[in-house]
Amino acid sequence: MEQDFLRREFPGGRVRRLRCSDRRAFQAYRSEAELGRYQGWEPMSEQGAFDFLYGMSLVRGFRRGDWIQLGIAEAGTDWLIGDIGMYWSEGGSYGEVGYTLRTASQGRGLATAAVRAVIELFFGQTEARWVQAVTDERNVASVRLLERLGFVHLVTRAARFRGQPCVDLEYRVERGGWV
Repeated sequence: MEQDFLRREFPGGRVRRLRCSDRRAFQAYRSEAELGRYQGWEPMSEQGAFDFLYGMSLVRGFRRGDWIQLGIAEAGTDWLIGDIGMYWSEGGSYGEVGYTLRTASQGRGLATAAVRAVIELFFGQTEARWVQAVTDERNVASVRLLERLGFVHLVTRAARFRGQPCVDLEYRVERGGWV
């Protein structure tokens, strides 16, 4: 059996490649209005979700200048409960992470463990020097997650998101400071 270099187990779950069979779960949590409030994505049609999941199921690793999306799945059932996007800059010096976890699975440390797993994969498979994340200051759970993982707040800036004013917080964790 071929080893899957994009799979990582953690207590209560795993990070893995997305699959076409994830469509129902993927569409369900990505249709939660409150969950999408701070996200750059919009709910997808059945065909759009299928096409996206199919494309991500073919991903074989991190690619410079490109985002990849990995699934967060429950340990016992392998049911998709969220996803993590990871971008690797064209120059190769940094990455950017974004994450979504369905509301019913929040508050148990699963998102923190999953983001940690993806960053470990990323640093283990690339020469990137840091990973950044940008979050809306009102997204307190996201701010806490980043700080738990050792991300340092670097920049606060006024922004507009979906036509509304907001405040973006930019965080970074350095390869050398990652534990």
